[in-house]
Formats: sequence, structure tokens, C-alpha cells
Amino acid sequence: MSMPTDWRDDRRRPYEDEDPDDIRMTAAAADAPLPAGVAGNRSHATRILHLAMLLIVLHQLIGSLIVERPLPGDDPDWPYLLHEWIGLAGFGVVALFWAWAAIRNARETHVAALIPWLSAARRRAIGTDLAAIAREIMAGRPPSDSHEAFASAIHGLGLIVVSVMVVSGASWYLLSDFSAVARPILTLHKMTANLMWAYLIGHAGIAVMHHLLGSNILSRMFWWRTSEPPQSP
Repeated sequence: MSMPTDWRDDRRRPYEDEDPDDIRMTAAAADAPLPAGVAGNRSHATRILHLAMLLIVLHQLIGSLIVERPLPGDDPDWPYLLHEWIGLAGFGVVALFWAWAAIRNARETHVAALIPWLSAARRRAIGTDLAAIAREIMAGRPPSDSHEAFASAIHGLGLIVVSVMVVSGASWYLLSDFSAVARPILTLHKMTANLMWAYLIGHAGIAVMHHLLGSNILSRMFWWRTSEPPQSP
């Protein structure tokens, strides 16, 4: 049997021809850092859509504290109309984000990683991440931001909550004249808004904590300028 001229050409380099999502799970299972490029900076489209969702959610949640529904027969005031219009815009932004997550570059988080609950392998990767986070905390170290499977699942939960919020809001806008149908939709909308408050506070707090501990997570998502270490003479 003839051998290749250079046997090294026949070897498979680490991570060569691997699916990036599989790389993430493999790296998480080994409690090892991800290879370069797999957990790199987000694309400009991802950053823009993420920032747009954040601003819309902040406006809607804060605005809901002061917006009052008009009484039957009364014309709505401008804060109420603004809440409706921006809510409809939010529906479009969230739909765009889901579509973009399904087709964007494989080096970014795929939509399947955002909804990992139907995959046994992804559920195991989340469990492995949780075990690694527990070990880091017990060792007195802050959890690192390399636990991609768990982080992606948390991001996916936030996307699901905001999706239900904007879909229920848009549905209530379209069906508001049909009170029997609209009332439970409005109740669902208010419930998911409360869940969104809890998610936003927790998610933002953890992100800021990670950034202050040196992970530069805000730099990767919001064009935040990183602090370069001083150069040695």
C-alpha cells in the first residue's frame, strides 16, 4: 500500500472542518478555552440588532410605568401612541434578529444554540458549563465568560421572553376591538413584561460584572473601547 508523500498532510488538524457549535460544546465539556475565532467579536449586524432590541425594550418597559390606556371613546395621548408604534417596530426588530440568527456566519452563535433544549448533546453541554461555573465559584474565582453553551441558552431565554412580549403586544394592537380575545392576550403581555424586567436586570448586571472583572464582554457587543495593557519598554 502506498503512503502519502508527506504523512502530515493526511492528518486532521484540531478543529479542522468542525462545526463551530460542536467546537463550543467540546471545549465546554473539556472546561478549556475556545479556539481563536469561534467566540470572537459579534458582527455589526448582530450588534445593531442587539442594541436596537435593548433600546426598544428599555423604552417600552420604562414607558409602561407612565402610559395610561385611554377610556372607551377617548382619543389616546401621544405617550400611548408612541408605546404602540415602538412596540410594532420592536416586533419587526425581533423578527429580524431571529432571521439573522438563522443565517449569520457560523462563527457567531447559531439559532440552534439559542434553543438547545431539544438536543441531548446541547443539554449535556449546559450541564457541563454549570458544573464548571460551580467549581469556579467554590474555588473563589469569578465565573469566566467561556461557557458558551450556558450563555447561549440564557440569551435564548431572553429572546423567547421578548418575542412573546412583542407578539402579544402586536396581537393586542390588532385585536383590541375584540375584547373577549384581546383580554387574555393583554394579560400575557403584562406577564411577559414583568419577566422581561427580571431578565433585563439580571442579564445586564451579570454582563457589567463580567466586564468589570476584565472579560471585555461589553466591548464585543457594543463597540465599547477596550483598555489596552501598558506596553513594556
